Amino acid sequence: MTRTLSRPSRIGWQLPPFYCPINESLIHPKAAELEQRAIAWIDHFGLYPNETERAWGLATHSADFSCRIIPYGAVEPLLLFIEWNYWANAVDDWHDSDSVGTRTSGIVDHATRLIRSLEAPGSALLDPGPLTTALNDLVTRTRAMLTPLQLRRFTEGTRDWLLGATWQTANAERGTMPTLNDFAAMRMSVNGTRFTLTWCDIANDIHVPSDVLYSAPVQALTDAAGFIVACDNDLFSYNKEDHQEPWEQNLLNVVAEYHGCSPKQALPASVAIRDRAMTLFLRLSEQLDQDACPELRRYLISLGHYVSGCIEWQNVAPRYASPRNRHELPVPGATYGITWRDAPSDASTEPLPIPAIAWWWEQLER
Repeated sequence: MTRTLSRPSRIGWQLPPFYCPINESLIHPKAAELEQRAIAWIDHFGLYPNETERAWGLATHSADFSCRIIPYGAVEPLLLFIEWNYWANAVDDWHDSDSVGTRTSGIVDHATRLIRSLEAPGSALLDPGPLTTALNDLVTRTRAMLTPLQLRRFTEGTRDWLLGATWQTANAERGTMPTLNDFAAMRMSVNGTRFTLTWCDIANDIHVPSDVLYSAPVQALTDAAGFIVACDNDLFSYNKEDHQEPWEQNLLNVVAEYHGCSPKQALPASVAIRDRAMTLFLRLSEQLDQDACPELRRYLISLGHYVSGCIEWQNVAPRYASPRNRHELPVPGATYGITWRDAPSDASTEPLPIPAIAWWWEQLER
């Protein structure tokens, strides 16, 4: 991959091999068409203020992300999800900026107004501008497409994502690196796991009964999937964020502080945490599949697509493979060139010694 050598990486540019035995390298057959339709929507609303911001916005490869984690979904819900992702990435980049409005108080205020705008369209709580105009379009179309239950799940997923973003901003404002336990408890929220998985269910027309979906074993599996995806994102995005002060709150920096070592030295321990979560995910998924109703079985398959598709997407997304802190513009064709491993780096099946997520292992039948 390409890079500016004047800014060395703390962890290097060759990521450790990924353990993901469920990977199938899938992508939606309409991916190219969906990407073009989404870009036309972006340009119609002027989501980005100039060509440079537009280039970096498109470098998120949000269409590729969506089409890899939903390789068989219905086209129109998938298109709407893609557009939500481009919009959410624009908001996420604003959260990560250094402007006064992105202090904790500003994030809380914006998040509160945003959630209310989803629940009660026309509330006129957000400042006028392209992001707000595009949001109004998304909200109108989303409310017309989703059932009341789906809309409630989507709103709660968005609230959870914004809660995570607020928590992370507060830590940065205080100059605090979270403990490993705090990080593990909140990382799925920061990652927007439930925001994403709601759309996976919508596009795939999956309707898991509520008492099944919200049962402890299924929620543990859902959390584990989000945690794995988040850990992988921390690996891919590390070099994109290594210019920030204070240091970014990601798995490598948290583990480095926990062990009192450098981020590069923390790589093996970080991957081991991720791999043990993957082993748990595979075991619990297999257990749930044994007596699953058809809808739950489809949900389990979708979670697998979510985990594996995110790896494939991040490997070739210019947002990560040619990061902005090293390049004026995204580099076409940039890739991390990842490799795979057949077994976890840590073969233990015991619960991770992290209290906030140890309950996942309690859902396994002995």
